[in-house]
Amino acid sequence: MTRTAPWQDWANLVLGLWLLLSPWLLGYTSLTNALWNSVVVGILVALLALMHLRGGPVWEEWVNLLLGVWLILSPWILGFSGTGSATWNAVIVGVLVGLFALMVTREKPHAA
Repeated sequence: MTRTAPWQDWANLVLGLWLLLSPWLLGYTSLTNALWNSVVVGILVALLALMHLRGGPVWEEWVNLLLGVWLILSPWILGFSGTGSATWNAVIVGVLVGLFALMVTREKPHAA
């Protein structure tokens, strides 16, 4: 049985790619912690979304939910909360990634 990919997986793929490129597009490449946070988490979010788009298990969505929570908290944990563009980017993308991942888990709570 084939399943259609939820639009949220596509959205998280785009958000992961955005996060990966955002230090250069928003101009915070000089903030090492913010730069690496965006690059690493962006790659992870995009890869997990791709895995789920290819029919992967629902645990990938739970990991994306945790990554979303991490993004929301990361400016304060990693010490870049004083930089508006990096902070707002992490918080907004984190809320969206977490929300979209949670939506998919709610649609298919028993999917493996």
